[in-house]
Amino acid sequence: MESAALLKPILIVGIGGLGVPAVCALARAGARRLGLVDPDAIELSNLPRQVIYTVRDIGRRKADAAAAYLGERYPGLVCDVYRFALDESNAVRLVSDHAFVIDATDDPATKFLINDTCIALERPFIYAGVLATSGQAMTVLPGRTACLRCLFEEPPAADESASCRDAGILGPVAAVIGEIEAAEAIRAVSGERPEIAGKILTYNAASANIRVVEVGARAGCACGAAGQVVDKAAAQAARHH
Repeated sequence: MESAALLKPILIVGIGGLGVPAVCALARAGARRLGLVDPDAIELSNLPRQVIYTVRDIGRRKADAAAAYLGERYPGLVCDVYRFALDESNAVRLVSDHAFVIDATDDPATKFLINDTCIALERPFIYAGVLATSGQAMTVLPGRTACLRCLFEEPPAADESASCRDAGILGPVAAVIGEIEAAEAIRAVSGERPEIAGKILTYNAASANIRVVEVGARAGCACGAAGQVVDKAAAQAARHH
């Protein structure tokens, strides 16, 4: 019997180095509806790490090519294609139509927009990033675990984010992080607690090291998770008196 949880729609923002392995993993797991958000066209430089695309796809929109690839291999999968960037004008609509959001973009401003929109709409999501030979990921349960702004109050300056993109990424590292994002999405829509909710996972391919660290919610953050932790602690203390 098909799991009802896998019928819940999952939004993937960015169908590149992180998004490609994430959507493939979701399709293999039996997901039945995916929202694919990406305004970019496929370039030759994408092909070594975004392995579902071929030379014939160069110039084609990533979201269209990914939907076609998945549709051929998973006939029961519905892909909603959004050939534009997630921004202030559409974020609420897109996020509210999905049960979970996967951040697979390389744009810091978009990551913070995902964070803020998901917090406001109480939608669970996973943040991720990759740089050179390392990657990281953290699942956020709004109001319950630390959010992106608990770690970084504001996005990095434009010159800092540009230098990160110039550094490039190692394809297999993006694949590992993308697979982790998909696994967390499946756990969340299935009603299970995601493994790295309230934790940040860091993977370093150069040292073959995976590290998972608990992340506390920041007092005063608009996500409100820190206040809930305090309230729970107070309630537990009251029960013991």
